[in-house]
Amino acid sequence: MATAHSAHHFLCAIAAARSLSSPQQVCDTSLRLRASGHLRSRRLCRRSSHRQRMMPRSSSVDFTARGIEDGHSTRGAKDAFPAMSFPSELTSPLLAANGESSPPPAAAETRPFATASTTASTWTAAALPFLFPALGGLLFGYDIGATSSALLSLKDPVLSGTDWFDLSSTAVGLVVSGSLGGALLGCLLAFRIADPLGRRRELLLAAALYLCGALLTASAASLPALLAGRLMYGAAIGLAMHGAPMYIAETSPPAIRGTLISLKEAFIVAGILLGYVSGSVLIDQEGAWRAIYGLAAPLALVMAGGMAWLPPSPRWLLLRAQQEGQEEQKRGPEGQVGQAGRGGEEARRRAVQALRRLRGGACGEGEAQREVQGMLEALGEGGGSGGKSGWSELVTGASGRALVIACGLVFFQQVTGQPSVLYYAGSILQDAGFSAASDATRVSVLLGCFKLAMTGVAVATVDRWGRRPLLLAGVSGLVASLVLLGSLYAIHTTLPTLSVLSLLLFVGCYQVSFGPIAWLMVSEVFPLPVRGRAQSLATLVNFGSNALVTFALPPIQDTLGQAATFYSFATIGAGALVFIYLWVPETKGLQLEEIEAKLTAGKI
Repeated sequence: MATAHSAHHFLCAIAAARSLSSPQQVCDTSLRLRASGHLRSRRLCRRSSHRQRMMPRSSSVDFTARGIEDGHSTRGAKDAFPAMSFPSELTSPLLAANGESSPPPAAAETRPFATASTTASTWTAAALPFLFPALGGLLFGYDIGATSSALLSLKDPVLSGTDWFDLSSTAVGLVVSGSLGGALLGCLLAFRIADPLGRRRELLLAAALYLCGALLTASAASLPALLAGRLMYGAAIGLAMHGAPMYIAETSPPAIRGTLISLKEAFIVAGILLGYVSGSVLIDQEGAWRAIYGLAAPLALVMAGGMAWLPPSPRWLLLRAQQEGQEEQKRGPEGQVGQAGRGGEEARRRAVQALRRLRGGACGEGEAQREVQGMLEALGEGGGSGGKSGWSELVTGASGRALVIACGLVFFQQVTGQPSVLYYAGSILQDAGFSAASDATRVSVLLGCFKLAMTGVAVATVDRWGRRPLLLAGVSGLVASLVLLGSLYAIHTTLPTLSVLSLLLFVGCYQVSFGPIAWLMVSEVFPLPVRGRAQSLATLVNFGSNALVTFALPPIQDTLGQAATFYSFATIGAGALVFIYLWVPETKGLQLEEIEAKLTAGKI
């Protein structure tokens, strides 16, 4: 009778979550069957097992078919978590008894938020969990745009407001790459603290460093103080660009995950544009660089408040519970092994609560339970390492292939020159014929607007067309635009209109390819047990190559000239095309756990 009573409440929750029938109808049916002695757990289990054998598999991830069936969990997860399964077929006999037709397995296992009727609630529920982490990207972009304008102010003998305005090319490179050097430190820090600290608290720390770095930079009385502020701000960039993609990927609905992570790139671009606009407005004032850098402080406060309000990532909660459960088993006597199970059950409960809060009213209890069960299965399939094994786990199997894909993409993203060009956009436009600093800054604003518009194209198409087509087409156009830029500089160096149009083509091709999709792939391809450490390595490669190219760009331009510089970037872009064609898989529409399974099996 206790089994029947539990099944009665479970069926009501499933019916409400799936909208397969009215909850009251199913409840009434189960009561009638229970009263007549027809609801027996063994019979249901036999029917469920028989139907599972007879029915075709769904195209979506079938977690029960991969090892969590009939109340048994796989290795690795079973010691940390009590077994719990939710077979979708359990409702079928009752629905049939009530005159309702049973849904096919594909319909029963439809991924959450994939239907048109729930699209509005999906975006509403995903808005705030996306917005506050994405502010970390906006503050990163603001630094790019602000630095372009601040350099013009800082080097001007009239506008600088300092007696150390006469900066050498090395000093200029240090100011520009100072934040990127700090980002490298932030990535190294993330490698050690990402999993123990969690995605949410990592972003809280990033917001605090953003605030302190902006205030220190704006109030700097000397070049060393300015560089210290840039390093602190850069450490925040490293933490934010590591934590934000993970938090968004781990909390967003699968149907719009690609769109949301690509939209984070739009926030970076919006930050660049905001930096350009602030520079355009303030550039003619004495000491404008102080105000330009200081405007980042209020945004950092908003980010801190938002991340303090959001819940932790459900996947991180389960990962930490598994890690702590295994540590407890290693430390304690055999009689205390049960502590792992109790901790796992509490983590499961918190993960379900966090998921329902993140998804809003569109996610019912049964829906959240099933999704959390899939996360547990993925941890079990990973061997139960919980992220505590050595370097070998990072460089072998699915993790090793994912590391090559992610690091290769972010490396080529930087060394094709686009981020470095943005840092020096004002100076490049001055060389192209915009002699006044204010003219060059205002054209940079137009460049930022176009960059934002092209990011919108990528956001609108990435979940429809896929990652590979956009990468291949965009990088091909990027190579062509780099050749055109190099040719223009080789033929004539004072054609402002053609230079701007070439830059627009260059930026547009980047924004539908490397811009959003490199970070999207980084956040998608890593298995959960190694995700924190592996993504910190990819972020380290990103900012390391960015800092190197940014610091080296002025001397390279002085030595080779603009034309040869752009030709060099074009050659590297051609190599990037070969890498994308051979290595980068298509992950459109796949669950994170499904991507991991396919990488492990070598199917993508």
